[in-house]
Amino acid sequence: MSEKNRDGKRTARERLAVEREKQKAGERRRRTLIVGASVVCVLGLAAVIGVVAANSGKDDGSKSAGPVVAPSGAQGKDSLAIPVGKDGAKTTLTVWEDFRCPACKAFESAYRSTLHELTDSGELRVEYHLVTIIDGNLGGTGSRNAANAAACAQDAGKFRDYHDTLYQNQPTETDDAYAKNSKLIELAGKVDGLDTATFRTCVEDGTHNSWVAKSAQAFSSGGFTGTPTVLLNGKNIYADQSMTPAKLKQQVQEANKG
Repeated sequence: MSEKNRDGKRTARERLAVEREKQKAGERRRRTLIVGASVVCVLGLAAVIGVVAANSGKDDGSKSAGPVVAPSGAQGKDSLAIPVGKDGAKTTLTVWEDFRCPACKAFESAYRSTLHELTDSGELRVEYHLVTIIDGNLGGTGSRNAANAAACAQDAGKFRDYHDTLYQNQPTETDDAYAKNSKLIELAGKVDGLDTATFRTCVEDGTHNSWVAKSAQAFSSGGFTGTPTVLLNGKNIYADQSMTPAKLKQQVQEANKG
């Protein structure tokens, strides 16, 4: 074989080797691009999932973020209790309530006149804690918005009358009518002197929403499971199936003697 032929074959082999290296390099680049694109897709999906997760559970109409503003005259730990009655009363009834809760309405309807009598006479002090169980169970913001409006009524010195009005006009449990500020303001018209520009602003701005949220958290961390939860000097009396307004009055009077 001539030297020229050997050189030609060697050159051909070298060209083939170079071409193979180019193909391998191209294949490596394609794999890199595919993997890179896959990573971008995964990261993009993760970002979308992250956004969805971050927004899940948020109430689009919520104004619950913001400083915790306790209503005027609120007392107790973290100022979460709205008191009704005289500070010097020997006996305290603690009530955890949700304005959307039918059982709370039933309790208020049955015991309202007795509670008024005992608080007006100075024999009993009631501490109301407002929670949002129904919002959590059924969705919506009626429990929270009504609680905020009640706190606004407390600012105006009209809590008890507005509290009673909310229960007397309570919608059905599945009807989130109290989510509408217009409804809450409309009911304020039933309480003498409550429907003012200050009250309306408080309701519409959700001034006490964060306070309501904190009260709801306190309910959960307290180990309570349902509303109403009614404690007489710390003892759960709502669980007593024999309890009546007359029996409650008797227990209050006996406790005051001790």
